[in-house]
Amino acid sequence: MPLPQTEASGPEPHRPQEPVEPHTPAQGARLPSSEDAPGARHERPGLGTLRRALSRVSQRASVRAPQGEAGLLRLSGRFLLGSLRRTPDNSPAGDQTGETTEPGLACSRKGSSKAKEGVGRQLSTGAGPEEAEGEGMSVADLISERQLLAAFEQLRHLETGLEAEKASCTFQQDPTGFARRAMDVCLHYDGLAAEIGAIVHETLGPDGVDAAALAELARVVRAEEEAHPEPPADGDFLRTPRRWRQHWEDAVRRSAEERVRQAGAGEAPGAADAAPDLARLLAELGALVRRDLQKVQREVHPAYAAAGFPAWEAYLRAFHGAVAGRLQELAHDARGCEQLYVLLDWAANVYSSPDFLGSQDQAVPSEPLPPLLAPDVWARLEDDYTSFLETKISSCFDGILQLEQSRWAAAEAPDVLQGLYHTPLSFDVSMLVAEHVKAAGAISAELEATTLGICARALGLFLHRFEKAFLESGAVTEPNLCASINACEELRTHLLAKFPESFGELEKPLGAAARTFQKRLLQGLQGDVQPLFRVLCTKAWLTQDLLQPLMDKVVAFSGLLEHMAPPLAQETLQEVHRYVVREYLTQALRPRERLRGVDRLNGSQKMGLEAQAIGNTFQGLGSKATWLGQAIPCVADILGETYKDDIGRHLETLIRSYPDIRRDHVLAILALRRLGRRRNQHFLRHAQDLLTAAAKAGGSRASAGRVLFEEIELSTSVDVLITCI
Repeated sequence: MPLPQTEASGPEPHRPQEPVEPHTPAQGARLPSSEDAPGARHERPGLGTLRRALSRVSQRASVRAPQGEAGLLRLSGRFLLGSLRRTPDNSPAGDQTGETTEPGLACSRKGSSKAKEGVGRQLSTGAGPEEAEGEGMSVADLISERQLLAAFEQLRHLETGLEAEKASCTFQQDPTGFARRAMDVCLHYDGLAAEIGAIVHETLGPDGVDAAALAELARVVRAEEEAHPEPPADGDFLRTPRRWRQHWEDAVRRSAEERVRQAGAGEAPGAADAAPDLARLLAELGALVRRDLQKVQREVHPAYAAAGFPAWEAYLRAFHGAVAGRLQELAHDARGCEQLYVLLDWAANVYSSPDFLGSQDQAVPSEPLPPLLAPDVWARLEDDYTSFLETKISSCFDGILQLEQSRWAAAEAPDVLQGLYHTPLSFDVSMLVAEHVKAAGAISAELEATTLGICARALGLFLHRFEKAFLESGAVTEPNLCASINACEELRTHLLAKFPESFGELEKPLGAAARTFQKRLLQGLQGDVQPLFRVLCTKAWLTQDLLQPLMDKVVAFSGLLEHMAPPLAQETLQEVHRYVVREYLTQALRPRERLRGVDRLNGSQKMGLEAQAIGNTFQGLGSKATWLGQAIPCVADILGETYKDDIGRHLETLIRSYPDIRRDHVLAILALRRLGRRRNQHFLRHAQDLLTAAAKAGGSRASAGRVLFEEIELSTSVDVLITCI
C-alpha cells in the first residue's frame, strides 16, 4: 500500500534563516539542546534535504518495488536512523552533557593530502551522501530523478573518501564515526538498488518502456561490478560487492511471477465443469506471456543491449520459471479427463510450440530450459489422464451400442454406401479411436501407445457385447447381417492397417464376429433350401428337374452378397457352394431309395449333369471354390461304372482330391453297388492304403479350409453292414 506523502516523521533541524516556533516535546522525546535553538548555526546543513529526499524515494520504492526490496529499505532505514540520531555536531544523540567534538579535528591532525582533507571536511561536517559540497543535487535526489550513474559516482567518490580517512586514522578518536557514515553510504546504495528493482517492476507495465532508464540501469550495474569486483580481504562491508546483477535478475523473476499471476486471477479450475474455464485461463496466460516476451524482444532487450547488458535470456528464464510454477499449481487442482488433457496439451503443444512467440531472431539460451513440468508431475498427470480416459472410452462405446440398439428398435434399414450395406458402427468406432489417439499423440508417443492399448481393450469387450445384443434383438435381417459383417471387415482392414501392433490381437475377435454373423446369414438360406435336398437321389428325382428350384434360391441369395464387402462376399459364396455340394453328397450317400439296374445308370448320368450345372452356376456367380468340382462326378462315376475294376481308379481320384474322406464314407459309396465280398474287401484295403499314405504325407486340407466329407455324418445302414461283411 502506498505510504502517505510526508516529508519526515519527526522534527527537522532548521536552517539558520528559517526560524520556527518552539514545539512542546512529546512524552519521551529528546529535549532540544542549546545547539537546537532557532538561531543556532548547524554543522550539517543537508540533513533535512536528506530526510526529505529519502522519504520520497522510500515511499515511491515501497509502492513500486516488491516486498523483498521494501524490506531492504526498511533494513537500511534502521542504519540510517542510527546515523540520523545524532546532534548536528555529530555527537551521539544520547549524550546530554552538551560536550561537542570540533568537526574535522582528527582529520586536521592526521590528514596530509588535499584530497583527503576535502573528503574529510565533506563527511565530518555532515555533508555526506545527501549533498555533495557545492555539487547541487543530493544523491537521494539523483536517485529519485533516476540519474543512477551520477548517484553511483557520487557514492563511489564518498566511499573512496571514507576509505582514505579510515586509512589515515581519522576515526581513531571516534571509533563509531566510520560505521555511522559508512551506513549512510550503504543506505544510499540500498536506495539505488531499490530504484533498480522499481525500474524493472515498471518495465512491463502499461506505461511503456523507458529505454533511457534501462540503459542507465545497465550502466550502473556494470559500473558497480567494476568498482567492487570481489569481496575485500579485510571484510570491510563498505567495499563489499553489492551484487546488483543478481538483484536485477531477482527483480526480473519477481516481475515475471507477478505478471503471470495476473492471468486468470480468481479462477477456480477444480470444479467439475471447469475445463472451459481452465482452457480460457491458459489461453489468457499464454497471450500474456507471449505479449510480454514479444515486448522484451522488441523494446526491452535492445535498450539493455545498447549498454552491453544481456536481458533476453534472463527474461525468458524468468517467465519460464513463473509459468512452470503456475502450471504446477493448476496441475495440483486439475480434475477430470478434460482438465488433465487441457493442461497436458497446453504444455506440450501451445507453450512448447516453436511458433509460440511468433517470428523471433533472438539467440537460444546458453543452457536448455528445464522441463515446464517436473518428470514426476508429468507422469502423474499422464497416469491420471489415462485412468479417466479408460472410463470415458468405455462410456463412449456404451453410447455407440445404445445408438445401434435405437436404430434396431426403429427397424431402420441399413444405408447403401458405395453399393454396400452400411451401418454407422464402423465409422463411430474409427472416429472414436482416431480422435483419442491423435490427441494423445500430440502430447507424447508414450501416451499415444497407452491410448491405443486402452482403445484396443475396450473394442475387444465391445465386440462381444455388440454381437450378443444384435443376435438377441429382433433386427436380425439379411441386410442388417450384411451391414454388421461389413462393419467388422471395415474395422479389421482400417484399424489393423493403421495400428497393426496395437490392434493385431483384435484380428481374431473381429474375424470371429464376422463369421458368427455370416453363419447366421447362411442359416437363413439353409432353412429355405434344406427341404429341396430331400427329394434328390430318389426314383421321382430321375424324371423331374428338382435341382432347379434349389439353384434359383441360391442365385437369389447371391444378389444379397453384392452388398457385402468383396472378401467376405466371396468367402460367403464359397460357403454356399460347399454347402450345396456337401448336402447333395449327403443325399447321395444316404439314399432314401436304392437304385438298381437301369435306374442306377440313369441316376449316375443325372448326377453328372447336375454336378456340371452346380459348377456352372457357382462359376457364373463368381465362386472360386473350384476344388469342389470333383466330388459329385467321382461318386457318379463309381455309381455308374460298368467295368468294376475301374472303381478303384475313381476311389483313388476321390481320396487324393479330398483327404478328409474317411473309411465309412468309402463304405457308404461301395454300398451303392453290390460288388461282392471279395471286390469290396479289395477296394477297402486299397482305400485304406491311400488314406494312410495321405495321413503320413500330411495331406489333410482341413486346415486350409477344404473340408467336405468330414462334415458329412452317415448312419450305419444294412447295406453298409453287408458291404463290411
